[in-house]
Amino acid sequence: MYCPEAFAENRPDVLSAFIRANPLGLLVTVGEDGPTANSVPFELGEDGKLRAHLARANPQLAEVDRGNPILIIFQGEQSYITPSWYATKQQTGKVVPTWNYLMVQVRGTAQTVRDPEWLRRQIRALTHQMEHDRAEPWAVSDAPDKFIAAQLRGIVGIEISVSSMTGKWKAGQNRVEADREGVASALSATHPVLSAATMGKK
Repeated sequence: MYCPEAFAENRPDVLSAFIRANPLGLLVTVGEDGPTANSVPFELGEDGKLRAHLARANPQLAEVDRGNPILIIFQGEQSYITPSWYATKQQTGKVVPTWNYLMVQVRGTAQTVRDPEWLRRQIRALTHQMEHDRAEPWAVSDAPDKFIAAQLRGIVGIEISVSSMTGKWKAGQNRVEADREGVASALSATHPVLSAATMGKK
């Protein structure tokens, strides 16, 4: 990933929190016919490993089984940035549009897991991650056990050992403060996280 120093975010705790807040990752693998990409919700364990599952019929599983390096892309808030928000537009007019966004890319190696108990733990962990702060959280145990067992037979787990994790916070850090203030103000209602990143608040 091309990432100028001004946009680099490499603190492990920040990157981990970002993934947990934006768990739908784009899983990219490479096979004989070239790259394949699928959107997959991931759970990041305390051990630093990423876990997920794919449908048993998904041909990407064969690419995972090859053991080649994989890439997972987690996308956060993003927005088109109009030059009209820059103070510099009024001063010199020397501005152009851009796009601001927050992203984490993870590289590693993956293995498939077909153990029913592992799959059940993964489903429970992912469900808890997404449901725990709801007023009436749903739990896997709310569904009939035979139904869940049948569902588990239709999926295969994947576990990723992470080799690198890189963040790119492209939020106008290369602009003068007046320009950043204009962008942050414009984004504050619709993209509060991106607005805060624009002003260096992470």
